[in-house]
Amino acid sequence: MDEGSVVRITGRIAIPLRELELRYVRSSGPGGQNVNKVASKAVLHFDLRGSPSLPAAARERALARLGPRLTRDGVLVLSSDAYRDQPRNRAAVVERLRALLAQAVAIPKHRRPTAPSTAARERRLAEKHLRSRRKRERGRPDED
Repeated sequence: MDEGSVVRITGRIAIPLRELELRYVRSSGPGGQNVNKVASKAVLHFDLRGSPSLPAAARERALARLGPRLTRDGVLVLSSDAYRDQPRNRAAVVERLRALLAQAVAIPKHRRPTAPSTAARERRLAEKHLRSRRKRERGRPDED
């Protein structure tokens, strides 16, 4: 990804890479001597609150849904150390950002409240009656 490219979130929303701050740090965990020499973990910072690329409505939805994951300044921080090399970790963290934002800015479908039909209600009550009878018959027989 070159500096002029963008991260496409939806068909209408794209974030230029210049708005993303990528840093590389040493990864934790096993890896032998390589882990002490190479900074392969990718850490991405995205200023969600201050991004001019997001429409106001989409920004508000994303801030509400991603609230617990944001810093006090409204910055989303993601990291990836799944791979042993920088380019794959960078691609993975950018893809995670894309997927997370796509889900966060999506307009929720309007739910139309529905009620169960009369037939469905009757089936449920008949099933409850059968289950009740079956459990009643499991007990000890009466001594009559």
